[in-house]
Formats: sequence, C-alpha cells, structure tokens
Amino acid sequence: MPSARKAPEAAAPAPPRVRQGHNLFEAAAEYVAACAENDPARAEEAASRVSPGMLSFGVNELACRALLTLARERNESPSTVARSLLGLREGPSRRPAGDA
Repeated sequence: MPSARKAPEAAAPAPPRVRQGHNLFEAAAEYVAACAENDPARAEEAASRVSPGMLSFGVNELACRALLTLARERNESPSTVARSLLGLREGPSRRPAGDA
C-alpha cells in the first residue's frame, strides 16, 4: 500500500537563496565614484565589502571599460586618452623591435 506521506519538500520548489557576500563590481563602482567625489568615508565602506585583491581587480576592470568608452567617443587610441587623462605628454613614438 503506497504511503500517503509526501517526500519531505520534494515537490515544493526551493526558496530563492539569499545572495552571499557583495558583488566586486558594485564595490569597485562605489569605491571609484566615492574617490572621484572626495568622499573617503564612502570609499572606505565600499572597500570593506570585498577583499583588497578583488577590489583592485574591479577597479582595473572599471578603468579599462571607461578608457575604451572614452577612446571610442573621442575617436582616439586608448593610450592617447589615458595619457591625456593623466596629464602626460604624448608618448614616445614606437620603434620596431630591431631598432635599438
């Protein structure tokens, strides 16, 4: 004779899991925005959400994406835009590897 009991929660869908931790890109975006707005308390709070290595990775990814976007908008190379943003002079002309 079959049992009338259901298997424990076999038919019920699993409840959505609460996301653990913080998204490194959210932390990086908040950190960089806070630094740009000269808000050290907010920058420190954002930095505390993830490990320093993860924050560094997120900040680097944000910088690369922002640089590529600006370069496309300006129709310039990423190198030219990066140097301009940092107030550096035009980089030295590149010579072929054999011309040392």
